[in-house]
Amino acid sequence: MAATAPVVGPDGGAGVPLLRRAGDGLRAAVKGGSALKWTGRIGALVPLTALGFLLVVLLVEAIPALRYNGAGFFTKSVWDEGTGYNATIVTTGGVKHLSGADYGALPEIVGTLQTSAIALIVGVPISIGAALFIVERLPRRVASGIGVFMELLAGIPSVIIGLWGALTFGPILARDITPAIARNMPDVPVLNWFRGAVGNGEGLLTSGLVLAIMIIPIVASTTRDLIRQVPILPREGAIALGMSDAQCARKVTLPWVSSGIIGAAVLGLARALGETMAVAMCCGVALGSVSSNIYGTMTTIAATIVTDLDSAFLDGTGFAVRSIAELALVLMVITLAVNVGARFLVRRVSGTALPVGRGV
Repeated sequence: MAATAPVVGPDGGAGVPLLRRAGDGLRAAVKGGSALKWTGRIGALVPLTALGFLLVVLLVEAIPALRYNGAGFFTKSVWDEGTGYNATIVTTGGVKHLSGADYGALPEIVGTLQTSAIALIVGVPISIGAALFIVERLPRRVASGIGVFMELLAGIPSVIIGLWGALTFGPILARDITPAIARNMPDVPVLNWFRGAVGNGEGLLTSGLVLAIMIIPIVASTTRDLIRQVPILPREGAIALGMSDAQCARKVTLPWVSSGIIGAAVLGLARALGETMAVAMCCGVALGSVSSNIYGTMTTIAATIVTDLDSAFLDGTGFAVRSIAELALVLMVITLAVNVGARFLVRRVSGTALPVGRGV
């Protein structure tokens, strides 16, 4: 005779252990879900907490420099720590500093914006073109191989790219390319920036192009993944209506992922704004001067911080380090403003935020 399941009577009977096990499993699942929820909340707060901590630390360290430097910090083209054999400690407005200390960050701010602009102007179109070519033209196996090498390029340390730029790329530009550009450029006001002495390969153009090379893997990889997500039917419909491949890419594919491309460009811009070693090795580190043409030596905020930090520790008052903290605070504000502005632009264009997070 086949065995039958025990019947649960009014007093519980044999079914009580089964009910207890089921209840224990339900309570464990609820506790596990609650723990996962709180873990997610804490994890979401970590980046915000880290950002707030960085801003607070930089602001606290930079307060004496903000009081002493004032608004002239953003308009002056001088970076003098006042260190020397005859330097003495003086107090101005309750802030101790070395006599003769004078700081202005205008060249650093301008250099940061100029190099980042060159990187975007050169790097983003190349990245979009490379992504379209990889997705729509190359066989799958070849595209996968090129994608691997492109992602490996993104992982190369910036100091290696900077060394290549300073020893190889910059001298090639100064010897074989930029002299012809400077010599043949028309003498008109807008294009005069491309005329003049080309230098030895260290300067604004080399730094901007090196940054463009560094952001291409980031922007191209992200754009490639976005283009692969475009449905095939709209593209096939455009081709069936008589559009060429270029027209299909311009009218269908790129508009479909336009907000994502803006997000990829913002990722590349963030890399360009904060890049340190590669720019420091290629820019010539000309403190206190704005480049007179696209070939001249200059500096950026990040390059100034990394090259000047060691000598800043020689200031016994600590004011030089506090001025560097103010410079870092300016870079942080610029980076945040660029990201917020990009999110606002995407909202205006597409009605949605960037493809990372809910937006501002």
